[in-house]
Amino acid sequence: MDQKSSSSLNPMSLRRLRQTPAIRELVTQYRVSVDQLIQPLFAVEGLRDRESVPGLTGTFRETPDSLLRTVESDLEAGVRKFILFGVPGQKGEKSFSGDFTARQIGALRKRFGKDLFLAVDVCLCSYTSHGQCGILNAEGDHVENCATVQQLASLALEYAGAGADCVAPSDMMDGRIRAIRKALDENQLYSTLIMSYSAKFHSRFYGPFRAAADSAPKGSTSLKDRATYQIDPGCPRDAYISSVRDAEEGADILMVKPGMPYLDVLSDLSKRIEKPWAVYEVSGEFAGIELMAERGLVRGPEAHVEAWTAFLRAGASMIITYGARYASEYLKKTN
Repeated sequence: MDQKSSSSLNPMSLRRLRQTPAIRELVTQYRVSVDQLIQPLFAVEGLRDRESVPGLTGTFRETPDSLLRTVESDLEAGVRKFILFGVPGQKGEKSFSGDFTARQIGALRKRFGKDLFLAVDVCLCSYTSHGQCGILNAEGDHVENCATVQQLASLALEYAGAGADCVAPSDMMDGRIRAIRKALDENQLYSTLIMSYSAKFHSRFYGPFRAAADSAPKGSTSLKDRATYQIDPGCPRDAYISSVRDAEEGADILMVKPGMPYLDVLSDLSKRIEKPWAVYEVSGEFAGIELMAERGLVRGPEAHVEAWTAFLRAGASMIITYGARYASEYLKKTN
C-alpha cells in the first residue's frame, strides 16, 4: 500500500510520532534522569578490604576509607543522592549504638559537604544477633513494637545529628514515624526529612541485600521470617492504610518496596496520597536483570532504563537503585 492510500485510510496514524529518535524524544511522557536516582551504600565495621556483593554488579561492602573513594567516584559520574546502610561489627538483642554509622555520616559530610544528599536507613536488622528488625520478647516469637520504636527513634536522632539529610525507617513498626518526628522536633532538627518505607512487602526479592547488610533472619528463634510486620503480598489494602498513617504522622516521602512486582500498588497509592513517592528497585530485581544480561537474554542497560521508566510511569518521583552509578552510561546507550 502506497503512502497516499495509507494516509487516506488512516489519517490519525500514531506511527508518524514514532518515526525518528528526534520525534520520539519530543513526545515522550516519561524520561529517566540521573537526578531522580538514589545509590545505596553499605559501610561495614571491621572490614579490612571492600567486598563485592554477589549478584549486584558494582556494589560493595565498604570499609570507611573505601566508602569515601566510592562516593567520590559516584559524584564524578553525576550521582548526587545516596542512601547509607551501616553494618556494625557487634550484634546484640536490646541496646544498640549507632556510633559506627554516625561516624560514616560525619566523614561523608566533612569530605563532601553539601555536594551530596544523604539518606540513612533506620532499622535494627543489621544490629540484632537474630536478624529481625526489632527487639524480641523473652520467648523469641514476637517483635516488641514499643521497645523497638524507642530504639529506632534514638538511632534516627543520632544519624540526623551526625549530618544525615534524611532518615529512612524501613522496619515497618507501628507508630515509628510519629516517634521519630517527635524526637527530631524536640532536638530542633526540623529540616531533617523522613522517608518512610510505608509500603514494604514481605518479599522474596531481598536476598542479595541481606548478604550485603548481614541482615538475614538467623533462625535462632521461633520467629523465622518477617511476615508479622511486613505487608503480605496479597493485601495491598494494608499498604494504603500504612501509608496514610505514616503521612499523617509526619513522613515527608513515602515508599513502595519492592518495585516491579508492586507497580499496581505504587500506581494506586501515588494517585490517592499526595506525597512524593519513592520506589526501591530491590537487590533481587536488579540482580535478575544483571543475570539475564550475563546470559545474553537482554541488553542490560536498556532493560534497566525500561524498568526505571516503568517506576516513573507508575507514579514514583525517585528511585533507589543499585544502578544509579551507571545511569549516565546506560542513558547514553538508550537515547
